[in-house]
Amino acid sequence: MTGFRADLEWGTTPRLLRSSAERFGDAVAIADGTTSLSFTDLLAASNRVAASLLALGVTPGDRVAIWAPNLWEWIPVALGLQTVGAVLVPLNTRYKGREAAYILGRSRARVLVTVAGFLGNDYVGLLRGAVDVAEELPALEATVVLRADVAPSGTLGWTEFLARGDAIDPAEVEARALAVDPGDLSDLLFTSGTTGNPKGVMQTHAATLRAFWTWGDVVGLRAGDRYLVVNPFFHAFGYKAGWLVCLMMGATVIPQAVFDGDEVMARIGRDRISVLPGPPTLLQGILNHPDRDRYDLSSLRLTVTGAAAIPVELITRLRDELTFETIVTGYGLTETCGIATMCRHDDDPETIATTSGRAIPDVEVLVVDEAGNEVPRGEAGEIVVRGYQVMRGYFEDEAETRATIDEEGWLHTGDVGIMDDRGYVRITDRIKDMFIVGGFNAYPAEIENLMLRHPAVAQVAVVGVPDDRMGEVGMAFVVPRPGATVDPEQLLTWCRAEMANYKAPRYVEVLDALPLNAMGKVTKFELRDRGRAIVAEGLTP
Repeated sequence: MTGFRADLEWGTTPRLLRSSAERFGDAVAIADGTTSLSFTDLLAASNRVAASLLALGVTPGDRVAIWAPNLWEWIPVALGLQTVGAVLVPLNTRYKGREAAYILGRSRARVLVTVAGFLGNDYVGLLRGAVDVAEELPALEATVVLRADVAPSGTLGWTEFLARGDAIDPAEVEARALAVDPGDLSDLLFTSGTTGNPKGVMQTHAATLRAFWTWGDVVGLRAGDRYLVVNPFFHAFGYKAGWLVCLMMGATVIPQAVFDGDEVMARIGRDRISVLPGPPTLLQGILNHPDRDRYDLSSLRLTVTGAAAIPVELITRLRDELTFETIVTGYGLTETCGIATMCRHDDDPETIATTSGRAIPDVEVLVVDEAGNEVPRGEAGEIVVRGYQVMRGYFEDEAETRATIDEEGWLHTGDVGIMDDRGYVRITDRIKDMFIVGGFNAYPAEIENLMLRHPAVAQVAVVGVPDDRMGEVGMAFVVPRPGATVDPEQLLTWCRAEMANYKAPRYVEVLDALPLNAMGKVTKFELRDRGRAIVAEGLTP
């Protein structure tokens, strides 16, 4: 392992893939239903995708998007596009057509790899139903459809796509793989913000590999571990802390396409799962399942959780009632490669539950006041991060980059926290309005912009309110257009059809006017208080 780290800590994903094939060979890299790929097979499959992308004319720096659930094909597509120097653009599987079109257009993706019909997901239909693809997405030259017996017109089926690469000399693929530089962009993960439009976070091969070697080392992921990846591949948790770190460490990736508590517990025993990271809601669901004793969960060894408040009791129960040897929590943002602080495996349950850990090696984390000065330990302030894993910037958005990363290289997270004398951080609030729904970040400005498209909505303000199951959900306060009437239930139904379900508000309250301050800004603290009171009293807005 020492030689691997020295070779690849500053390396590239294509070189990692080749190293893993040499080190782990015939060991199982991916097991997905009846499909099993060794590390050697994965290299071959990824090279075949790379050849097909070369046949389509993909050049270094081009963006290639993947819009699909957790499937084994996702991984060689991602590795194949990175092999030819392209940049991965994952799309959230909960997106509706218009949301996906925005990111495809903003990134100017040349190729989209997706599904049409798998598990009821027809992303080609969603996209075509929302926009005129030829007119509004001129950069999109090819759409490849996975697992389709007959690909929709104007798209390439998986078999046809792979056949395109047969004419490409394997030496050309290898040359492109070795030409990728550690400082080249590896991916462009889009994250929303207070501006209401998602922003593309630029990250490099070197930063990603170094950060997630550290992640794997801290949590103790081992060669031969069997990792059920429930977290979506489009998210850093399922991608970088999921299948990519398995490729580094020699663990087996077992993709879970759709979350289902009973199926997950059945797979733990059937597939001898040893690693099961996920949000607290997943782990609580297992602990509180009425038929838990019917399932064999004895193979579980390691979990990593975060993205929401964690009760101390949850950590204690995971250790006492299940077979977890290691339970780790952490904190990060897409802008920090998904990782900034982590607890250590030998921390006590209270530390693991009530903090997000301390800075990972070679990364600085501080808590500062409004002037950027570090506050005394135990006092609240904004969490800022500086280190090799901080993004290069937002894609083609210098203004937002400068607003987020200061001249000294500190990334301002917008999260309020308290650091103790040991350097452990506790997240207490958010400067921004973002709230977390079952582990997914929901941004009010983006939701509000979408809701303003409704013909009856004149003004809207969205806040997060507590929810026992999801942690938080959205509540929308709506002012109708003159002469229009807003029916809360009908508007909620419209929202669920127009946006990803974690963004769609759970509650709607109709107001004559939104509360404003002297500057004419909506006083969202008043709305939060009102929303929390409504939820606490069990009232329906």
